[in-house]
Amino acid sequence: MLDYRMETFLTLCQTLNYRATAQMLHITQPAVTQQIHCLEDYYGCRLFSYDKRHLSMTPEAELIRRHLNSMNYQEKHLLRTLKTPKGHELKIGVTKTIGEYVITAQVEGFLKEENNRISVETDNTKRILEYLDHGEIDFALVEGFFSRSKYQCRQYLREPFVGFCSLGHPFAGEIIPMERLFQENIIVREKGSGTRSILKRMLEENNHTLSDFSRVTHIGNFRLLQHLVASGCGITFAYQAFENSHFPISPFQVDGWNISRDFYYVYLPNTSALQSVELFEAYRV
Repeated sequence: MLDYRMETFLTLCQTLNYRATAQMLHITQPAVTQQIHCLEDYYGCRLFSYDKRHLSMTPEAELIRRHLNSMNYQEKHLLRTLKTPKGHELKIGVTKTIGEYVITAQVEGFLKEENNRISVETDNTKRILEYLDHGEIDFALVEGFFSRSKYQCRQYLREPFVGFCSLGHPFAGEIIPMERLFQENIIVREKGSGTRSILKRMLEENNHTLSDFSRVTHIGNFRLLQHLVASGCGITFAYQAFENSHFPISPFQVDGWNISRDFYYVYLPNTSALQSVELFEAYRV
């Protein structure tokens, strides 16, 4: 169990606001300040500093946070292990593409073992990594960007990133010049999603932005997004696995865009999480 001062420290790392931290922990703001000063005395370094009115973590604080996150996960994992004398229990977080189209057979194989249990959280990359930081999952399976210095990782697979349109669209099955894209309504996922980030990077590398499209539609629900693309309401960009949906859609490619991205297992360093990764990996078809 983490010391209460460590809990205060981790909460302040999250909020970067003394008042908000006090409110979340139901203590006074001076109590938060005192506990942080106590930790600074113990570690012999500054943990937070102000740049004008903005509170930020020092490099030392980031190092301590990573260590505490790993400790927090280890304790939660130990408690779950003690309560599961037979079989295995996994808690994993996956991005929407992976959850919808990639891991179905793997989860099915895991659950065919009678005493195995699994919980799968599905969200965008940003939220999944937050679950990981808080020790709520054993590992993440993501296709978005993450910090290699903060997490450990292992490649899961490499997947092409392509455009999708309706079967009757002029782009269907074609390789098109990039400039033709901007006549279209582009349907994108919510902020924080991996596919949205990749598309924005590709556009920026070619001196374009989302605002160059004739219309931009933001859809956070995968099924609705698929329906809109299939019915000809716009185009989207996603991983090749997106084609495995039951909607009548067709891939297309953009001339000069040869994009593939790796899907990764991502987990906290200095923990037993790699064992959970290897356990789940054993059920790949």
